[in-house]
Amino acid sequence: MIDDILNQIKDGKLSVEDAKKQLNSFENLGFAKVDHNRKERTGFPEVIYGEGKTPEQIISIIKAMQSRNDDVLATRVSKEKADVILQQLPECSYSEIARVLYWKEDKPLQTKEDRYIAIICAGTSDLAVAEEAALTAELFGSRVHRIYDVGVAGLHRLLHHLEEIQGATVSVVIAGMEGALASVVGGLVSHPVIAVPTSVGYGANLQGISTLLAMLNSCSSGTSVVNIDNGFGGAYNAVMIDRIARGMAID
Repeated sequence: MIDDILNQIKDGKLSVEDAKKQLNSFENLGFAKVDHNRKERTGFPEVIYGEGKTPEQIISIIKAMQSRNDDVLATRVSKEKADVILQQLPECSYSEIARVLYWKEDKPLQTKEDRYIAIICAGTSDLAVAEEAALTAELFGSRVHRIYDVGVAGLHRLLHHLEEIQGATVSVVIAGMEGALASVVGGLVSHPVIAVPTSVGYGANLQGISTLLAMLNSCSSGTSVVNIDNGFGGAYNAVMIDRIARGMAID
């Protein structure tokens, strides 16, 4: 990036002032500092966490990112907020079930390789977290296979997809209740499994605490666990694994 900017200055295509703006590590909006260089450092653009932010704040951040052609991914955006945002930014897209709002200059990259991430969801009640994971992975450039409603209460449903699951580079397994699905998948595959506990379950589930502890105690080696309802975090890690498998750790 720095070499490109310096060459543009040398060729007279970029002014010193404009170069300074591009080299700034962040843009100060007063209420937020937008990290434009994050993709250069980590391979992923900054992601907006929508909870606790007003629609106006989210709109300002998105406009700042669009001005630098940064891909936009905003998680945990309620439909009420999204309706306000889309009135001013109709080019953005919104998934109500995932509560994800996004904008990408080009269509999400679907690689022509056979590699893909399996997003495996135990039950319909877990779909919001599963779709947050699936959309995150797709927007970050990975192919995704959605395998939904295959919880352990009907194990034959999971086994019906076994060959497809085993062919994945990495699996993200989303489940509530006792969280057993992650351990089952971990015992059937030779690739990493990222377990995402959800807050779905009756009283003793404790809003996902018991699921989290069960997944942390999994006896299936190769299983790692992210926080409760954190489909975004599970997908982020899965995309990193997928990129390394494709020989492109940084996009």
